[in-house]
Amino acid sequence: MALTQERRILCSNRRARYEYQIEEVIEAGIVLTGTEVKSLRDGKADLKDSYAAIEGQEAYLFNCHISPYAAGNRFNPDPNRKRKLLLNRMEIARFIGKVQEKGLTLIPLSFYLARRKIKLELALARGKKLYDKRETLKQRAMTKEMDQLARGRADRG
Repeated sequence: MALTQERRILCSNRRARYEYQIEEVIEAGIVLTGTEVKSLRDGKADLKDSYAAIEGQEAYLFNCHISPYAAGNRFNPDPNRKRKLLLNRMEIARFIGKVQEKGLTLIPLSFYLARRKIKLELALARGKKLYDKRETLKQRAMTKEMDQLARGRADRG
């Protein structure tokens, strides 16, 4: 019996692939409180301006807004607090080297549910320049146009 790996995306950073050139993607665990988990399952999170950084020998997620859970009353933590990422020492050491040496950034791409645990998809990325963003838009427009032409021919033929 094969184990199917189901991933339900809870929240995603849609601008990340437009703003950054993704070099490598990894899965990281994250330390959350109970009310944060409930709020994330409701899809009430925002990764827009968030980033990950390494302090000492530990990785943290900054500027990630997880809205307070409606029924959480006094147990709701600060929505923008820094949250610890669960990575092993070898991964952290590798990231320290790449971030310092190559000028890369750690950005979160999405929160998702895998095997009843909330995981964070984290990317090593390089910021795009304005002309790179324009090139991305041109490529997207060309692909869309090609698809429309191909569909038009398929409908006629």
